[in-house]
Amino acid sequence: MPSPLTTDSFVGTALPADPIDDAFTRPYIDIDAWRDDPVRHRYLHGGFHDDDTRFSLYLPSSEQFGGRFFQHVTPVPQSENLAQARFDDENPIPFTLASGGYYIETNSGGPAASGGPMSGIDPTIGAYRANAAVARLSRHLATAVFGEQRIFGYLYGGSGGGYRTIGASENTDGVWDGFVPYVIGSPMAIPNVFAVRMHAQRILRDAFPRIVDAYDAGGDPSALELTAEQRDALDEVTRMGFPPRSWFGWDTMGMHAFSVLYPGIMAADPSYADDFWTEPGYLGHDPSASVHRDRVRLATTVVELLTAEEEEAAVTGGVDESYKATTSGRTTVIGVRLAESPSGWTLGAELVVRSGVLAGRMLRVAGVDGDEVLLEPGQGDVGLAVGDEVTVDNSSFLAAQTYHRHQVPSTDYRVWDQFRDAAGAPTLPQRPLLLGPLFAQGASGTVPTGRISGRMIVVASLLDREAFPWQADWYRSRVAEHLGSRVDDRFRLWFTDNALHGDESGVQEHETRTVSYVGALQSALRQLSAWVEDGIEPSPSTVYEVVDGQVLVADDDPSRGGVQPIVTLTVGGTDRIQVGVGEVVDVHVTAQATTAEGVIVHVASDLTGTGRFGLPEPVAPRKKITAVRQCAFDAAGTYLVAIKVTAQTSGDPDDPFARIDNIAQVRVVVHAD
Repeated sequence: MPSPLTTDSFVGTALPADPIDDAFTRPYIDIDAWRDDPVRHRYLHGGFHDDDTRFSLYLPSSEQFGGRFFQHVTPVPQSENLAQARFDDENPIPFTLASGGYYIETNSGGPAASGGPMSGIDPTIGAYRANAAVARLSRHLATAVFGEQRIFGYLYGGSGGGYRTIGASENTDGVWDGFVPYVIGSPMAIPNVFAVRMHAQRILRDAFPRIVDAYDAGGDPSALELTAEQRDALDEVTRMGFPPRSWFGWDTMGMHAFSVLYPGIMAADPSYADDFWTEPGYLGHDPSASVHRDRVRLATTVVELLTAEEEEAAVTGGVDESYKATTSGRTTVIGVRLAESPSGWTLGAELVVRSGVLAGRMLRVAGVDGDEVLLEPGQGDVGLAVGDEVTVDNSSFLAAQTYHRHQVPSTDYRVWDQFRDAAGAPTLPQRPLLLGPLFAQGASGTVPTGRISGRMIVVASLLDREAFPWQADWYRSRVAEHLGSRVDDRFRLWFTDNALHGDESGVQEHETRTVSYVGALQSALRQLSAWVEDGIEPSPSTVYEVVDGQVLVADDDPSRGGVQPIVTLTVGGTDRIQVGVGEVVDVHVTAQATTAEGVIVHVASDLTGTGRFGLPEPVAPRKKITAVRQCAFDAAGTYLVAIKVTAQTSGDPDDPFARIDNIAQVRVVVHAD
């Protein structure tokens, strides 16, 4: 028999069944130990004998504990051991303990709880029920350790984890006191934001350098020269919400999650691909469309198997990795060499096996290089053999790229107005089922409605390519429908400029163009807990407007809300200057913290246009700084000069957390004498 509950060790002690959900009646703890990495904490690991739910708790000392916990939700059910495997500055354990809390992570019910739309699996378990059961149990354990008290709880997650955080808020009561969903989609996000992006990537592939130049600092979008088809594609994706400033990453953007999403389109709507190529109103029926030029249907044979030693994937629970399959750490077939080389738009192609043991199987293609076809990982034992007959075919993938046109939802989704007539009716054929809500329900347990419990701060990114920024405004509007004039009593929306979808901090891929929003998340959790526990109002929502699918925020208004500092950069009073070789340019910098207590603590510069910042320069902490930097160039060309400022949002310059960056650029055109 288990022993009575004791604070010395919970291993083998009797724990109470969940009082709310009878799916979680037999909890246990199997590890209880003090650990020193990444900081000193008491580690508890356990689960429920009823199912595959597992969890980890990271407890501070009694002196550190402030009566709260922070609980992170991954985009899909993943391991409960993610935090302890991280060895970087993004590890959430030090931040949580320094903020007076204990940290919770779960596997959200395990792999069996991660069924997608139409899987037959109850999505509420992975969406919020497993996390809620762990949160309730954690309070029981924490009370035993820290003494009887009111313990406040805060749930946060991004992307798919944002869906699940919202689902928890809308479908539970009294489990968590506050919520921070971030980089969130709407119920119509999947697969539509990826479909329209892929359509634009195909048509605009030769125009992207010009597009990037037009939207860079000192550029002129009105002077952009495009073909009619290119202009239509750019207008369509922009009005759907893709931030045009974010096209700088076009050459490494790839398919992201669309490679694993579009087979779901075909499974849910099996007649769509045929209709696309044969029925009026679909792009494939138009003989003048470039989609016919880019179509690939090559029947050939396998002449060689390509193998490699796979490496175990490093899984951190980040929002930009949930679609990636983990590798097996063994030698495996990663691709094939074909008797002939396919030509055309091969991104997203499929390898259809027509003979051999895999006859009838479709394999997703990661890339094509001449006669070599690389396969996406995570498709099991490929089982191909030399001599197998195969077809490289991208017909279905091309069809899926305009699926959004045939998924026109209700009129509150204004970005679809471009596909409606004056009376509001769709102008193109519509499919019999809206797939977006099915995907959303699979993630959040229900389709989001805006009926939140507790208080909420949403953090969204203005350069988000995977969760277009207007969707955060869509959700705020749903919350406002229920709360009316009291919406600001329980809800905030902060936009972070120059931030993408991923929640990685540190050096960015495009260092002088993007910043991390992790500091905004940390600020949100701290301000949310002060709001709930002490009634201290958080920073106001960002002031913005939505115009033709684009979220517009004032560049230089320190009263615009949110937590990100404002930074402006000028040369000759504007964002562009022409000078001669060797001519010295004065670069004027103004930066200001926007939070009530915030101070600027660091400035970093790229005055050579290399795309890399020098080491950050500490500055005397203050609310606003002005400075002049100088630069000169010894060769003709166009240079983007950049400045990055860092603010500590709560005003403590020694606090390494809740710091957030912003970037500004100017264009220096150097002409030969």
